[in-house]
Amino acid sequence: MYADTSRLGRPFSKDPYVIRFKNKYLMYFSVPGYTDANNKVHGWGIGIAESTDLKTWRKVAEVNEDPAATYEAKGFASPCALVIDGKVNLFYQTYGNGTKDAICHAWSTDGINFIRNTTNPIFRPDGAWNCGRAIDAEVIPFKGKYYLYYATRDPDNKIQMQGVAVAPEKTNFNREDWTNLSKDAPILKPVLPWERDCIEAASVINKNGELFMFYGGSYNNAPQQIGVAKSSDGIHWARLFDQPFLTNGKPGEWNSSESGHPHIFTAADGSTWLFYQGNNDNGKTWYLSNKEVFWKKKLPKLDNPKK
Repeated sequence: MYADTSRLGRPFSKDPYVIRFKNKYLMYFSVPGYTDANNKVHGWGIGIAESTDLKTWRKVAEVNEDPAATYEAKGFASPCALVIDGKVNLFYQTYGNGTKDAICHAWSTDGINFIRNTTNPIFRPDGAWNCGRAIDAEVIPFKGKYYLYYATRDPDNKIQMQGVAVAPEKTNFNREDWTNLSKDAPILKPVLPWERDCIEAASVINKNGELFMFYGGSYNNAPQQIGVAKSSDGIHWARLFDQPFLTNGKPGEWNSSESGHPHIFTAADGSTWLFYQGNNDNGKTWYLSNKEVFWKKKLPKLDNPKK
């Protein structure tokens, strides 16, 4: 388990996202707003930790604030990172703007110092079925395009759902490159009892040409738990299980309040790891952890089928 204490003086890290970059692992994660020693108020931000084994993590930096960027003046969070041609492309959301929160993009050659996309925010959804908000970006190359999965809400700002947009293979991820494919309806919305009013935080992995989406069902600490859906085209999705793939913990366990906001990741040796957040105090603290995911008959499992 990992948690940063530098902002609040207590463990508080959310929304993990891990990449392999320059012979090490980097994990990007959300850190909460705080007031510094000079009484300057900082909004939510993104921390960066590094590891060589996916178990022991050391915080090395935070993504630099951009004083000139009015769109992220209230904060930014929920990172997604994609390595392309030796550069880290960071996708993240603005924070604190209600239905106007949107997806932004920045890039870096060292994984630490980022340059903002001049067309930020790069994406907000259209369509009468949603409120225009976009958070929790996941970007993945698939069939010659980049697919951007996002969470949004209904026009009443109550039900959280999933949509998808695409950009061409040759793109700078600028705003004009994105086409919303979810103009008329979400690609996934909560229908199972444990999902309650929310599906968010999609994390997608390509296994032999099929996409598997790990998602958070229900709002934070409701409890949020993790489900899985599958797609062959990136647009139409079917759940693999009626029950959570990863549940919250039992009373007294470290994640009794939730196991949420997943990131599915393939390590250098080909093993698959599910990173997620959890706590046992209804959100006073937040820890990040991971579990290995095994594949049997083309389905994800948490138990090792070889044992």
